[in-house]
Amino acid sequence: MTRPFAASADENKDVIFAAIEPYLAGDVLEIGSGTGQHAVYFAGRAPDACWQPSELAANLPGIRAWIDEAGLPNVLPPIELDVRSAWPGRQFDFVFSANTFHIMDMSAVAAAIAGAGRVLRAEGHFAVYGPFNYGGRYTSDSNASFDARLKAQDPAMGIRDFDWLDQLAGTVGMTLAADVEMPVNNRTLVWQKRTL
Repeated sequence: MTRPFAASADENKDVIFAAIEPYLAGDVLEIGSGTGQHAVYFAGRAPDACWQPSELAANLPGIRAWIDEAGLPNVLPPIELDVRSAWPGRQFDFVFSANTFHIMDMSAVAAAIAGAGRVLRAEGHFAVYGPFNYGGRYTSDSNASFDARLKAQDPAMGIRDFDWLDQLAGTVGMTLAADVEMPVNNRTLVWQKRTL
């Protein structure tokens, strides 16, 4: 199978890796692995992390193609994960997702945060990369235009507000640990699961 390729995943891999590297160790779950490019790149640069890619069933063959080509010992076969249904029956030290929250509808975003809270070990981290609003406002004109294009495709899509996300994270025992400014008006948000 020809490996799927997303130019955006290739362009942003280094800056995202720099933002999440401090948390990359132990068992990692990636929500919405897309093409699989990030999984093999990040796992290749973080050999102490055991990377578990996940995606909807239709995208799993493309992820397998990237994993097979890379031949990395610390990347597991991808698993099917719909955030609204069954999650892995194990816990992780780090949960990561890139460019997913603005594509998911709001109920799926809430389900993703709740699921991350369930599968994270105490003191583990949950990181999300993408565009976000603050106080209900866009951080740039380009993000406003991007949001309009998303809603034209599907009214359920759109840039999510940080305050709402942070509130959801708090309800499942997570506290904001970092809010990292990224290129092209994106952010990496990192929450840590509190020790009970």
